[in-house]
This record gives sequence, structure tokens and C-alpha cells, in this order.
Amino acid sequence: MNTFRKVYEFYRDGFRNMEVGKTLWIIILIKLAIMFLILRVFFFRPELSRYDTDAEKAEHVRENLTKQP
Repeated sequence: MNTFRKVYEFYRDGFRNMEVGKTLWIIILIKLAIMFLILRVFFFRPELSRYDTDAEKAEHVRENLTKQP
């Protein structure tokens, strides 16, 4: 257990003493928020949410998988 505590304290102190790294982490978090929250809402709408039963959902999936281009 002592090893895990040392590792935790090492990373905790490292993140506290960052200067440029904090800005980079903020940029990374903003990009992730854009990717997962905003893009999902506009481009990746759940198609199956409009169906009520599992049978309707299965039929929709079956139709799209077997549809000829």
C-alpha cells in the first residue's frame, strides 16, 4: 500500500508544480468535451431511440444491415 501512496504523491506533486502543462491539460479537456459532447449531439444521434420495443429496434438494425447499396 505504501508504494501506491508514493506513486500517487509523485503524480500529485508533479501536476501541482506544472506551469505549461496545466494549459495543455486544459486544452486537452476542452477538445475532449467538444468531441464527446458537442459532436455527439449534432452528428451521432441515436437512431434506435425512436423505437419502443426491442423487436422494432432489431427489425431496424436487420433492415439496415441487409440493405443493398
